[in-house]
Parts: sequence; structure tokens; C-alpha cells
Amino acid sequence: MRKFAVLLYPDFSLQEIACLTSALTVWFGEKIDYIASENKVYRSEDGLQVLPTKTTADAKITDYDCVILPGTMNPLPALFDEKLMEFMKGGNGSDIVFAAISSSPILLSKAGILTGKKFTSGYFMQMADTFDFVEKENFLHKGIVEDGNVITGIGMFFREFAEAVLTRFGYDIGHSFMRDTPDEYTEEELTFYWSEQDYQEFLEELKAYTAQ
Repeated sequence: MRKFAVLLYPDFSLQEIACLTSALTVWFGEKIDYIASENKVYRSEDGLQVLPTKTTADAKITDYDCVILPGTMNPLPALFDEKLMEFMKGGNGSDIVFAAISSSPILLSKAGILTGKKFTSGYFMQMADTFDFVEKENFLHKGIVEDGNVITGIGMFFREFAEAVLTRFGYDIGHSFMRDTPDEYTEEELTFYWSEQDYQEFLEELKAYTAQ
């Protein structure tokens, strides 16, 4: 089993990484650690309240094969979170795959992970002008950019971002990842049945509710 982590910080975008995290867990049975600098509730940009499964003090970044960074409408709290930054810097020079979408590549820039690497981002360009650790000469105006162990993407290309990460790790995602349309399917194809074993497991679980 590979090890995946998602970094949490205030106002993180769940939507931008949900295609990736759901495919990893539901389709491919992977476990994801949700890591933050503090053991407290973090609110997503749409108001979902999330508790991390680990803190940066409990985790070691080099234990992970892939670290995923969601975007955030408000990157400053994460950008000036010293614990989070120190955690990320621990991955410098490693072969960890860093996957950052939307505004979050700026966090990779500050941590030194984007040094000398081509990248893209969905942040406003004035932010790149503000911080001298951003290597603007390496910014590419593309939806998805892969350079070595870093995958970056713009938020509107969340499916393509998920595809890039999943493909990097060799998962079979088919030719139309999460792009099928309803009218392409027959009635039979849209009728679903459990296997007999799964159905029996459901009936056993049901007993705990009906016995009350």
C-alpha cells in the first residue's frame, strides 16, 4: 500500500481534491492521512468542519509517497504557519510526489520544493510579484504542469489534476475518468446489484438496526 497525505489549513478547498481523494479511497482502497499543524477543527471554504487525523508533530513527511495540497481562498494562514512550513521542508530533496492545486503551489514555493521546477497555479499573479521566493520565470500558464516529483494544477482542472496524480502512481482509471454522461448508458447499465456476498453482509449489518 502506498501512503498518501492531505494537508489541511484554514479555508481549504475540498472540491478541488475530492475527485482525487475519493478515487484513491473508494476505487483503489488507499488510506489517506489528513495532516495539520494543530489538532483542531479546520473549516473548508464551503464550511465543512474537519479534524486532522495527525498533526505535523505526529507525522514524518518522508513516510509518505504523495502529499496533496488543496487550494485555499485565503493562503496567508498556511503560508505563515511555521509548523506546516517546517513539515513541508522536510520533503526537500526526497522523491515524495507533491501534488498542489489552485493557490497551494505558493506553499511549495516558500518551502523550497518548487526551486528550479516548472509549475502552474491559480493564484492571482500579484501574489507572485509580492513574494520573492516565487520563481516567476518557471511559471507556466497551463492547466496542469508536471516537473519531476511535483504536479501542479489550476483549480478548474480538478479532474485532470486527479488524473495526473493517479496516472503517476499507475492506477487504471480508464479513458474517460469521471467524464461519462448519463445518456451514454442503457437502462441495464444503470441498474445496480450487490454481489451475493456483499448483500449478505448488508443483511447482517441491517440486523443491528432492526433488532433495536
